[in-house]
Parts: sequence; C-alpha cells; structure tokens
Amino acid sequence: MYVTETDLRLDDGRQVHLYDTGAAGADPRRTVIWHHGTPNIGLPPGPLFPAASRLGVRWVSYDRPGYGGSSPVPGRDVASAAADVRAVADALGIDSFAVMGHSGGGPHALACGALLADRVRCVVGVAGLAPYGAGGPADWFAGMSDSGVASLRAAVAGRAAKEAHEAAAEYDPEMFAPADHAALAAEWSWFEKVVGPAVASGPAGLIDDDLAYVVPWGFDPLHVTAPVLILHGGADRVAPSAHGQWLAHRCPAAELWLKPADGHISVLNSGTAALEWLVEHC
Repeated sequence: MYVTETDLRLDDGRQVHLYDTGAAGADPRRTVIWHHGTPNIGLPPGPLFPAASRLGVRWVSYDRPGYGGSSPVPGRDVASAAADVRAVADALGIDSFAVMGHSGGGPHALACGALLADRVRCVVGVAGLAPYGAGGPADWFAGMSDSGVASLRAAVAGRAAKEAHEAAAEYDPEMFAPADHAALAAEWSWFEKVVGPAVASGPAGLIDDDLAYVVPWGFDPLHVTAPVLILHGGADRVAPSAHGQWLAHRCPAAELWLKPADGHISVLNSGTAALEWLVEHC
C-alpha cells in the first residue's frame, strides 16, 4: 500500500499531519481511521497492510498534537481527538468510517465512537487503558511494570512531576512480556519507524498523552453505541488486561477478545482477524 502524507491547516491555525492509503470515494465501511500509540507518530500499521489490501481497507491517520508534523496542544484531553478526526474526515470527504487504535490510541478511538456517533460505524480498541479514577478498574496500576507505574503516577502528580520524570527516564525492557520482545524482533520491528520520529524533538507529545489519560477523558465509554471490539493480551504489562475487561463491560455493544499469552505488542498479531471483524461489523 502507498501512503500519501499531507498537512491540514485547521480553523484555529493548528497544523495536522495526515496519512492516507486510499482515495476519495472508497467504501466507507472499509475506511479506517487509525489512532497511534504513545509515543508514536501516526503512520498506519505496516504489518497489517497485506490484510488491508486483501480486505479493501483504506487507512487514514494523523499525528496527534505534539507528535511529528502536528502542532502541540498542551492540556488537551482524550475527547479532543473527536474534533480533530471530524476535521480530517471533512477535509478528505469521508462521511462515515471505522476507527481503530492501539495502546494510547485506544482511548482516542473510543472518544470518536462516543462523540462522533453519527459517523463512526464501528470501533476496534487494542491494548488500551481504561479511565483513571472513579468508575475505572479497582486498582488501575495492578499488573503494570514498575516503570509504567512510576511514569503514570508522575502524570497523576501533574505536569511538572511528569516533565521531571521524563527528563530522567530510561527505556525499561521489563515493560514488555517475552512475547512482545519476540514480536518486536519480527514483523513488529515496524515500531522503529514510528517511535523514533515521535520522540525526535523531545517527549512533549508523550507527556500530553499521559496527562490526558489520568484526568477525566471528556466522555464516557458507556456512550459508544457502535459495535466495539476490545482486543487485549492477558500478559500485557503496559495496559493490564483488567483495563480491556473493564472497557468491554462498559461499552454497550462490545465484544472482548482476550489473548492470554500475548502482551502489549504481540497482541497485534491478531490484527488481521480484528480487521476482518471490522469489515464484517461495519
């Protein structure tokens, strides 16, 4: 699949960097707006391109504010993704579409399902977090790696604490399960293409993402009425499986695929099956 990259200027003066593998007029049931993880840029998931080509899926995606070619928006919440996606879809002439997000992209995909209910046909959330605080998993941090807990507790403490944490943080291989390391050494080495560019100019996008996860999201997953697939690994040390189970229970029309042996990355090996589910349910 060939990816076209363009820049969109929004009414408020911000720039949003877009990615698109298709053309105007594509079947809306097979147009998928991808929401990237933290910290990534928005390049659509290359290892899923063969399946997407077979299924006729058109990928559209964008860099979230503060990543890649998109202007930063300090203090943004998760819900703000819906307005950006509406602007992207309008600019590309896309009336209705599906959304799919991995990791940090999961909450943002759900935001579109809740707040763009007139346009979102179905939602796939892979390895995403549940809301922090009242109503979420009883122990939100249970099952996370030590480095993940430290990172997100710093976010709970506020921007200054989070910035200080990121200034000293180092990569922790223990955040990933053995299955993740195997996936990263194989086809999901693709992440090298999206992580490096996301942090090339510093951790600002990551900081804004993590701060958004631990404050009110600006919507309730209860209001996602479109069909939802929650795909989660039982060995996930980044977003433990209790988060996926909570989301599947909260979304009215959700189906949970729990993969006991998979972690945060290796669960994407079920991405082809998730795309097939998406095409069937949209």
